[in-house]
Amino acid sequence: MKITGKTLIELGYQPGKWFREALTYANAHQLSGDALIAFLDSKQPKIVEPHLEGRPYHKNIRAESEQEEANVNAVFKTMDELMKTPTIIDGAVMPDACPTGGIGRIPVGGVVAARDAIHPAMHSADICCSVMMTSFGYVEPKRVLDAAHRVTHFGGGGRKDTFDLPEQLEKEIRGNYFLRNERSLHLAKTHLGTQGDGNHFLYVGQSENTGETIMVTHHGSRGFGAHLYKQGMQVAEKFRQEVSPKALKANAWIPYSHELGARYWDALQIVRAWTKLNHTVLHDATCAGLNVDPRQRFWNEHNFVFKSEEDVFYHAKGATPLDDRFVPDSLDGLRLIPLNMSEPVLIVRGKTTATNLGFAPHGAGRNVSRSQHIRRKADRSVDAVFAEETQGLDVRFFSKNVDLSELPSAYKNARNVQAQMEEFGLGEVVDRVIPYGCIMAGDWKIDAPWRRKRKRR
Repeated sequence: MKITGKTLIELGYQPGKWFREALTYANAHQLSGDALIAFLDSKQPKIVEPHLEGRPYHKNIRAESEQEEANVNAVFKTMDELMKTPTIIDGAVMPDACPTGGIGRIPVGGVVAARDAIHPAMHSADICCSVMMTSFGYVEPKRVLDAAHRVTHFGGGGRKDTFDLPEQLEKEIRGNYFLRNERSLHLAKTHLGTQGDGNHFLYVGQSENTGETIMVTHHGSRGFGAHLYKQGMQVAEKFRQEVSPKALKANAWIPYSHELGARYWDALQIVRAWTKLNHTVLHDATCAGLNVDPRQRFWNEHNFVFKSEEDVFYHAKGATPLDDRFVPDSLDGLRLIPLNMSEPVLIVRGKTTATNLGFAPHGAGRNVSRSQHIRRKADRSVDAVFAEETQGLDVRFFSKNVDLSELPSAYKNARNVQAQMEEFGLGEVVDRVIPYGCIMAGDWKIDAPWRRKRKRR
């Protein structure tokens, strides 16, 4: 008698993609009775339910005002729900934390450890958002900022004067299951040497310790990484429907032990290499424009997934890895933590503790959304707010349109963040880069190509 899907359903099995393979094998081997049941039990996906109560996590944050109290409570609320995700075994919140998305989404400034699972939404579309610094010695800061301004690119899309994609990296892209498509390769080529928008920046200042001029860039993997993220979410959702349909859709995951999980991890490493190159080409081009050699250079991610030896994956959504095991190309354990355009970039060093999971903050964070902040400034002109908050600094917006949501008052109190870093053991500050000026995208959408086209009509 032929075994059909109806037969399996009558035996109490949940329909799914696994039925086809199981039916083919069971019919080919004429399984029946206990042998059929044993085979089906070994093949059916193991359904895992979310925890009824969220696992405990480490709260390296304390509210220091009424406004901050509302923000911190919102962070805890979303973390409480997030920690019900069945793969998660530990978590931590940093002093710069703020919620993003719905309840149960990992907040900015959040870290979660998951066993045998990569959660694409927990690294988000801006995969490998990161910072890199180069010391130019004692070159005048304005000269460095001017030279950098000539070679960088902010705003939407790619650039026409593209940098060359190394042959070996292109080969790796073409050889990866997730990246071997023309869209990925096009983005890898045209977005190389671009910094995007939002809170990404190019910052120039001077070392408090030595007086050397230092440039820091901040950006992620641009459209190249975003395209991988989209594919990762699609694959993760298929696994979620099959093995944990009650888990939040936003927290879907790809098991690392599955072939697709290993391939996705490999794709993430290629995106990491591309992002490091994305920083490097801008730093090298700035050096070339000044005809100087870099004295020191290092970088670190603060929005990525980091793997331990036990196949535990640490998802840092805006958190700086302190532990060298997470940063294979670490330089003497040094890390960068930017705050805002009017504050120093911190150079820190640290170690893993019982409560930080090996991470530190990634910046100053926000207490209110961008739109809320802009509304709060509506009683004054944009020029007046800009002049007040950037006094004494050389602040430039690439689009020539000021973005109020990126001015210093949009962020948390930088001194409070630093004080809580010390209080909760989140890294030791070994130097500060005192600000001279910076470049950001600004509100580039005001003059976006599609809007200019509409105006012409």
